[in-house]
Amino acid sequence: MASERVLAAPPGECCTKTVQHAGDAVGVWDEISSLKTYVSYPPQKSETYDRIILFFTDVFSPVYINNQLISDWYASRGYLVLAPDYMEGDPVYLHREKPGFNLLEWVQPKRDRANGLVPPWLKGAKAKYGNASTKYFAVGHCFGGPDVLDLCATDWLAAGAFAHPAFLNEEHFEKAKKPLLLSCAEVDFTFPIESRRKAEDILVAKMAEYHIEVFAKVSHGFAIRCNLDVPHERWAKEKCAASVIDWFDRFSV
Repeated sequence: MASERVLAAPPGECCTKTVQHAGDAVGVWDEISSLKTYVSYPPQKSETYDRIILFFTDVFSPVYINNQLISDWYASRGYLVLAPDYMEGDPVYLHREKPGFNLLEWVQPKRDRANGLVPPWLKGAKAKYGNASTKYFAVGHCFGGPDVLDLCATDWLAAGAFAHPAFLNEEHFEKAKKPLLLSCAEVDFTFPIESRRKAEDILVAKMAEYHIEVFAKVSHGFAIRCNLDVPHERWAKEKCAASVIDWFDRFSV
């Protein structure tokens, strides 16, 4: 990304901080293309599904319980949820405590590799779980932001959503042609207020279908890795998840 066009920077130290949530994951693991995929089923199972959420996680990957729990919650609202492990069993929490660990040197090759892993995974996911009438939705956090924007530039996605993204530039928003929900933290190293407003300017100029929500007194990672013992952080996380489902519900009919 040309530096003058960057809106969401690569992940920083804020992207490695977490409060682990408690709960029992109810999804299962499948293999789609070459990727292990966390699959959360809706209450009514079937061979194929009319509404599928493609969940592109942060650097903690879908092996992390917080990401599994939010996948399961999305599924409980009536969607099949598919979360590819494009970290390939190598999430950031295996490295962050190592002396001398350089996050940027670790994450950029991961992003480059994910760019090649996602297209065949999508093809496999559609073939295995979709049908002719399936509507597809994409949600991403941090590392998963560009996957959502790339799909928003296609003709087949119904709608996209992201929370506190990384790795985005102006072109991602210029090419977006599908409805987009931007769920943002007041304090965000990767997607600061100036970038958020520039992204909005681009979407306005395009007369895009979009919605922006900004949560005060929370920081990058709040949608997945916040401290649930802090009432306003818990509220922001839960409200963000509900907003994603409300947004997708709007475009699923």
